[in-house]
Amino acid sequence: MFNRIRRLRQVAAIASISSLVAGCGVLSSDSTEDQGPIMVGTTAAPSTLDPAASWDSSWELFRNIYQTLLSYPSGASAPEPDAAESCRFTDNSNTKYQCELREGLTFSDGHTLDAKAVKYSIDRIRKINVNGGPAGLLGSLERVQVLNDREVVFHLNKADATFPFVLATPAMSIVDPEDYPADKLREDGTIVGSGPYTLSSYDDGKTAELTKNDRYNGLAERKNSAVTIRYYQDSPTMVGALRDKKLDVAFRGLAADDVVDIQADDDDELQMIEGSGTEINYLVFNPKDPMAGKAAVRKAVAQVVDRPAIAHKVYKDTVEPLYSMVPKGLTGHTTGFFDDYGDPSATKARKILTEAGISTPVKLNFWYTSDRYGSATKAEFEELKSQLEDSGLFEITLKSRPWKDYVTGYQKGEYPVFGRGWFPDFPDADNFIAPFVGEQNALGTPYVTPRITEDLLPNSRAQSDRANVVKDFEDAQRILVDDARLLPLWQGRQYVAASAEISGAERALDPSTIMMMGELSRKTSW
Repeated sequence: MFNRIRRLRQVAAIASISSLVAGCGVLSSDSTEDQGPIMVGTTAAPSTLDPAASWDSSWELFRNIYQTLLSYPSGASAPEPDAAESCRFTDNSNTKYQCELREGLTFSDGHTLDAKAVKYSIDRIRKINVNGGPAGLLGSLERVQVLNDREVVFHLNKADATFPFVLATPAMSIVDPEDYPADKLREDGTIVGSGPYTLSSYDDGKTAELTKNDRYNGLAERKNSAVTIRYYQDSPTMVGALRDKKLDVAFRGLAADDVVDIQADDDDELQMIEGSGTEINYLVFNPKDPMAGKAAVRKAVAQVVDRPAIAHKVYKDTVEPLYSMVPKGLTGHTTGFFDDYGDPSATKARKILTEAGISTPVKLNFWYTSDRYGSATKAEFEELKSQLEDSGLFEITLKSRPWKDYVTGYQKGEYPVFGRGWFPDFPDADNFIAPFVGEQNALGTPYVTPRITEDLLPNSRAQSDRANVVKDFEDAQRILVDDARLLPLWQGRQYVAASAEISGAERALDPSTIMMMGELSRKTSW
């Protein structure tokens, strides 16, 4: 659901994605009107330009420049063929998935995109095998077979009804075999893809200039001819640029204060689009750390943390407390941490530590990224520090790094406790459990849980009807709560701030909250 606030008329119009797509005159636009590139601001800069290395915010750029076999048309909740003309399971056991490519596909440089390029791209991800990279998404893939120039078959080692969703993630972007080495990452700061746009210019951490790819052959609409993305270190600077008309759109990293200010603003030149979201924020405990590796320490932290206070004091109620790694709104959601720990209690936490023979105060280093999730992250960790130290049980040292360095650090296991956010790869409970467990996962920190990886997840993936997987996901969340290796904190909503002249922001976010830049345009009538 989206809530589009327009102070000019002092009303809040609430509509579903589908009704907004149908639209009305107030959102009409003329795609032929070209008044220069749409200027988009975000705090989520890419950590890499190579799909084989990324399981993070780099996907935002990938979705718009590379192409995948399947993706999401505007308003869809399930993937549909993009580079492919058709895709389907060809057996009753969900272990053979076949795609036929569109005819005449090429990369932006004119090179042919065929079934061999698809196989090359997927095999390359597994061969390079970046720690914390997207190879972890391909755990059910046994091999890729090329039948002919246009047909490719994915042979799975076990039933996996979620595999089409995996193929739709930007991690599975198709790359040109002539431009991307098979056994190492491409690091020359350029991209060759077949997506809706080409990357005409890139300044790492500052700007990405996108222009329409005339060779694109897929399902994405493009209602503009060019988009320039500007990357910011904090929300106030980004929103200031929006107010100064240096930006047309601002999203990803909007601070709560800025969201509230724009919502309350009588200025009819800005609009705030609000959508229900499945973004989550959580803490990760490193099992190799002398203190964070102790279950009693983790459970004592879980007993003290006050989620409602974080949501209210830091985020001005623009987020809501989360008590499970699977967010509210998805099949299988539980409230395991609340059920076990109830309200915050220093007394209960002290008992947990005492019974484990752990003396206090427990000293821990908490790490956070200084620029990935917005300027409120620092305030959030200061609130966590205050809560834990006020209990008299902990002594917390806060440390931070910019995102690119931060990723390297947690992949090397340098942080005892660190904060992460998760924007889903696809809207299924599987994607809030599977990425965090196993020898290889999105955290770069092994989390061996055979009951989940060898039993519950395979069982759930054999079910095409996702209503039949509730018990499996409830059991998996029970294990996560018992281990307390991951501590969920809050679930976010989606906010996009835009000039009143911009149309399409309501339709631009796909189910994994990635912005499809082609949906944005300037209004030509009211």
